[in-house]
Order: sequence, then C-alpha cells, then structure tokens
Amino acid sequence: MADHGLYVYAVIRSGQPLPANARGVGGPPATPRLLREGALAAVVSDAPPQLRARRRDLLAHQELLLALAEDGPVLPMRFGVVAPDEQTLREQLAEARTRHLATLEQLAGRVEFNLKAVPAQNALAALVREDPAIRQLREDARHRPGYAADLRLGEAVAAALARRAAEAGTEVVRELSPLAHAVAAGPEVQGCAVNASFLVDREAVERFSAAARQLAFTHHERAELRLAGPLPCYSFVADRAPAPTAVT
Repeated sequence: MADHGLYVYAVIRSGQPLPANARGVGGPPATPRLLREGALAAVVSDAPPQLRARRRDLLAHQELLLALAEDGPVLPMRFGVVAPDEQTLREQLAEARTRHLATLEQLAGRVEFNLKAVPAQNALAALVREDPAIRQLREDARHRPGYAADLRLGEAVAAALARRAAEAGTEVVRELSPLAHAVAAGPEVQGCAVNASFLVDREAVERFSAAARQLAFTHHERAELRLAGPLPCYSFVADRAPAPTAVT
C-alpha cells in the first residue's frame, strides 16, 4: 500500500463488480480495486501524493461513481476521502454495516437530479409589466434622477427578481416531487434562489427530465432552471463514513 493511504470512492455491495477498465484519481490514473468486508466493499485506490481538487481528478472520481452505478447501488464518497490504512477502513465498514446496507437498499435502481433556480436573465421587462411598485420606482427615477432614486430602484429590482425566482423554484419543486422517490433541500448557493435534489427511479428518468424541461419553459420569465443529472446520490446518504481526511 502507498504511504499516502487509501483513496475511497464509494461503498457498494460486496458482490458488485468493478467496471471494466476503471480509472481512478492521480496522474497517471490509479487503478481502483475492491476492499471487501463481509457484505460490503469499499472501492479504493492508492491515494496520490499531494492530492488536490484538480479537474482531471474530479472528473475521474465522478465518472467512476457513475460507472459503478450502472451495476448496482452506490454509496458515494465526496472527493478527497482518504482512509489511513486497510485495517481502519475494514473496521469502519464493519461498524457501519447495517446503516450502509440500508442506504444501499434505498438507493438501488435510483439516481439523483439536482435543480437550481436563479433569477431569469433579461427578466426586467416582465418584472416591470407585472409589478406596479417597480413601475412606480422606475418612473420616479426617470422624473427625479439621482443616486438615491437609482439605488432604491436597483435594490427593489434585485429583491423582486430573487423573490420571483424563489417562488417559481418552489412551485417547480412541488410539481416535480411526486415524480421522485425523495427530495432533499440543498445548501445555500450565492445567487441561487432554490437548490433541491431529487432521488429518481431509473425508469422514471425520461419522464422526470421532460417534466423539468416543460416547467423550465413555463417559468422562464421568472427563473432560469438548471437541471443536472443523473448524478451520484450524494444528497441521500446521511452517513458518509468512513470519516474523511480532508484535502488541503
């Protein structure tokens, strides 16, 4: 084993195979392998020295997770999880066996989609048309121009655009939720009014995507909807043990 520990990509069921020609992080790319412990297996490789969040490694990490998900449920690790040695990782797998197996059962046959709603670009015309308060402030700024009037108008426009995007995003989440097995609110993202993830059955992916596209068109004057997926099911894994060694 390398002196830098074991890089951990995911936890899967012990009988699940590795994808053919699997490639890991590092340069040259490391060769992933399975570290089996009873009913579970960790997908690992030797951790590269001076691990950083380089684009090539981020892509290698995610592509391996997506390839693994083609053959069975995957408990994904965030980029940068490193176990100090095999024994420590085996102990963590054994301790978390029941939780991990329950999570894998929940994720079986499902993928994640992420939806972000941001204020619509070029939405000012629709806002002025629909919001009398903004129309009045705009008229005030035209007839009595000055820094204070421009500031009031700018602040009101920004707040109104964010509010409309949040309202549209909330409506979209409500419309899409019946098409998903579960929904999870995401962390706050600057400039993003709504951030939500959906756990979607694989057989429902086309239906879900089509519904999201239609809703994006319906609400395009209030919000720009950004749908990403299928993704590894990060948002629906409550317990991501083994504990990470942070990438610095």
